[in-house]
Amino acid sequence: MQLTDEEIAAMTPDERRELIQRLAPRPHGLPSARTIQRLRKWRSIVLLLCAVALIPWTVYLAATLPYHYVARNWGGTWVGFDLLLVTMLLLTAWAGWRRKQYVFPTGFATGVLLVCDAWFDVMTSQHGSDLLQAMLSAVLIELPLAFILIAGPLRLLRFVAIRHGMIHADSHLWRMPIPIPDLYPDNKVPLSR
Repeated sequence: MQLTDEEIAAMTPDERRELIQRLAPRPHGLPSARTIQRLRKWRSIVLLLCAVALIPWTVYLAATLPYHYVARNWGGTWVGFDLLLVTMLLLTAWAGWRRKQYVFPTGFATGVLLVCDAWFDVMTSQHGSDLLQAMLSAVLIELPLAFILIAGPLRLLRFVAIRHGMIHADSHLWRMPIPIPDLYPDNKVPLSR
């Protein structure tokens, strides 16, 4: 049976979503749903433990770190960080230009690097023109670009999810479950709103 464009256009969003999911190829080489669930559980536990352990460490650092510290390899640290930032900006530009899905992780990571760059520039600046330059750079360049680089890939990911019938157009991306084929044997991933 072959569907016409008119028949597809007459379908409800749920019917289109079901059709898309039925026609989507089953990925080969994925771990079982049980393995995915176990990995998800243990990764979440490890991340939670790391966050809990970081709280007393942060309190300890706040109480013991000196106000002023002379760092070795200061130039190499900043040049290395900026080389990493340039590389990520170029990879993101390339992925965006070529319309590659690689733009999702590179754009997001580049945005996070820009937030870190703005933070450390402002926090390590001396008083006066050095601090003013760091603040202006952060507010006018780094943070707006970071917002674009973080929000852009998230909006694209949401668009792709809507386009493939994974979420409703009026739903939020963070409510979308990750489809695991063996977890939904009838090929019906719950659609979030």
